[in-house]
Amino acid sequence: MDAQSRGRADEIDPADQWVLNPRTGNYELRLGNSPAQQHSVSTPRRTRRSPSAPSAPSAPSPAVPKPRRGEGPPGGRRGGRPRGPAGGGASRRRKALAVTGGTLAFLLVGGGLGSYLYYQHLNGNLKVIDTNGAGGSFKKDQPINILVIGTDKRSGAGNQGYGDAESVGHADTTILFHVSKDRSNATALSIPRDLITDIPVCPTKQPGGSVKQIAATKGSRFNNSLGQEGRDPGCTMRTVKQLTGIDVDNFMMVDFNAVKNLSTAVGGVPVCLAKDVNDRDSKLNLKAGEHRLQGEEALAFVRTRHSFGNESDLDRIKTQQQFLSSMMREMKSKETLTSPKKFFSLAEAATKSLTVDQGLGSIGKLTDLAGELKDMNLKNVTFTTLPVVDNPNEPSNRKATVVVNSSQADPLLQMIREDVSLTEVEKKEHAAKEAADAKQDALLQGNRAPAGDVRVDVYNGGGPPGSASTTLTWLQNAKGVYKASNHGNAAERLAATQLEYAPNQADQARALADMMGLSAAAMKVGTVDAGPKTPMKLTLGSDFKEPGTPLGAPAAPQQAPEGLQRVEADKAVCAK
Repeated sequence: MDAQSRGRADEIDPADQWVLNPRTGNYELRLGNSPAQQHSVSTPRRTRRSPSAPSAPSAPSPAVPKPRRGEGPPGGRRGGRPRGPAGGGASRRRKALAVTGGTLAFLLVGGGLGSYLYYQHLNGNLKVIDTNGAGGSFKKDQPINILVIGTDKRSGAGNQGYGDAESVGHADTTILFHVSKDRSNATALSIPRDLITDIPVCPTKQPGGSVKQIAATKGSRFNNSLGQEGRDPGCTMRTVKQLTGIDVDNFMMVDFNAVKNLSTAVGGVPVCLAKDVNDRDSKLNLKAGEHRLQGEEALAFVRTRHSFGNESDLDRIKTQQQFLSSMMREMKSKETLTSPKKFFSLAEAATKSLTVDQGLGSIGKLTDLAGELKDMNLKNVTFTTLPVVDNPNEPSNRKATVVVNSSQADPLLQMIREDVSLTEVEKKEHAAKEAADAKQDALLQGNRAPAGDVRVDVYNGGGPPGSASTTLTWLQNAKGVYKASNHGNAAERLAATQLEYAPNQADQARALADMMGLSAAAMKVGTVDAGPKTPMKLTLGSDFKEPGTPLGAPAAPQQAPEGLQRVEADKAVCAK
């Protein structure tokens, strides 16, 4: 395909298409080889953009290759340093970490994507699936939960030889990637494919637009939540929500080719082996020590299950987590960030590998996600696995499946739901939070106003439909709070019920907190006294069920369960 029509011809490397615009002092993408476009190098013009497309960041300066011979700016000057502030290239390139899927979840997609044509070319690479209401879309100022799915479907050139060539695919490698509300840390939770769980009813959008209701399945392998009986990634999202109690915002899915293409695009992924490996099934054949793997060797490394640990899928998960951690370090390395060639290769490989939902169905939306993650330090990213035990319903000599280990899984999932980090970096923040909580607890100490003196406006910010109305009736009839009013739906949804009040309304707030079963964490005091007839504001959150039921689940554990498997993304370890 012509480079002018798609931004890159097969024989042209986009990294070679950047030329210096002497008017702006920046490098810009040359849009093809036509005579008119060659002339445009001598007559500077602005890079083409569409009013409907997000503006692409300026091209990086110092690291971009010089213009090719004979294509310099007017006056015969070729190459040379771009005008502008010193060191501007590094500051202009936005480092964007985005989740892609399966065994290669993270890569750079933002910054320096070039012209509108190339932007549209990358958009055309993406595959989008309508999940029919499963999930929604990530939001700013809220935790983000992305489901990363690696399917074992043998699609793509060269993959049929791995066996099961006609399979529609399963959820072979699944990671729930949770990003904290403050974007300081992330937890990547692997879900074993052989976990026995219930798969819920799945309304699946069909090619013609109709919706097919796929029946629920009791006691099935988790990996059957995708591909089997016509299930799509939305079914996997629904299964994860039912299993973990965590709302999934979006999904990303890839197949075998993604491992091969991305590991090659980044220039190979460093791995370490504690022993020699020769696995005839995955075809991994390496000596002990350090290696840089790409293509088929990289795929063999993440597929092997007979080389490390006790040769189980759980040990393969550890190996995949180590590979992902290494890939993340490689993609955030200086060598990658300053190489336009690697950068464009990664953008091509990533977008060609991705299948996403509508909420991530464009380069603009992926770049928005990347912007939320770009500043995260890898030392604050922890991989772990949903704790499981051998399935007690299987014979001892045929252990092939696992079930959830509730004693470890319950506190871990509660930590993720309540946005508690698994890393050590938040101890200081936790200490500060404890101090703030102690201050809040003090707010509950003091006098209570009579019920007839309590003034409050009630809003529904996440409770069941009609919650504001039923709460108003309950307060007036059962508690004698006659100065309460129903204000319907709140402007935004809240995860937890919240009572806002002024300092001189503290006695009213304490009285209402007693009636509603509010904890100190639900109390939000202002800084300015209210007028004598100004009401407090009670917003019912998603934790609200019905009036009179105490609000707020027990506080999440602040320390991970003992014996929890984990891999720290910033640390290199040898596979054993």
